[in-house]
Amino acid sequence: MLDYIWIDGDLPILPQLPNDFNSATILFHPFIQMPFGWDKSKRENPYQHIYPSDEEMLKLGEPISWKEVMGKCNFKSYKELFKALQHLTGVPSDEYKKLAPYVNSNPDFYYPEEDRTSLFILNSLVEILCSKGANTLYFSEPIHDTNGSFKVNDMSSLEIANLSPNESIITDENMDFAFMGIYDSFITLLLAKDTNIEDTIKSLNLEALICDKETHLNSFI
Repeated sequence: MLDYIWIDGDLPILPQLPNDFNSATILFHPFIQMPFGWDKSKRENPYQHIYPSDEEMLKLGEPISWKEVMGKCNFKSYKELFKALQHLTGVPSDEYKKLAPYVNSNPDFYYPEEDRTSLFILNSLVEILCSKGANTLYFSEPIHDTNGSFKVNDMSSLEIANLSPNESIITDENMDFAFMGIYDSFITLLLAKDTNIEDTIKSLNLEALICDKETHLNSFI
């Protein structure tokens, strides 16, 4: 079992990895596009905060990539968009001024999920964890200091997502892979013993940044 680990965002990621993990990938949580008029049908007053439930997101929502949003808002890099989203977690940024007008002018368009791994990429991550024959997955979450295990076929993606109300780490029984939500962020970190997992990421159409020896969480450089 692998306990949740805390990554220092100001230091390179790779030297902080435990248990013989050799590579890491930053996965971007997709934005959420709900059907036209969905927001209006839910809102009881103009000031009410609306966000899709897990069930609504999976049934009706469409994932929208960071790259698509970058094009619409004239961001030049993932780093710029990441800084814009950090504004939502209390880190002021000028980049947010480019993002907010687009989101606010599209009432059925929502920011990515925060803290926990996005439901839109969860099944792909479970597929990666099971790709070397694992049938049992282990989880650990730091808020309530709980951990446990489950058989993959016994849990739906919604049940896996709700193992923890916030960040958690999930690994396979052989600890070939692990993925973890990052507190106050809109990304998931995928860890692997393999030194090259780029082909796996591409085959599952995950939007990601492969970490090199200089990559750290707070600025992707």
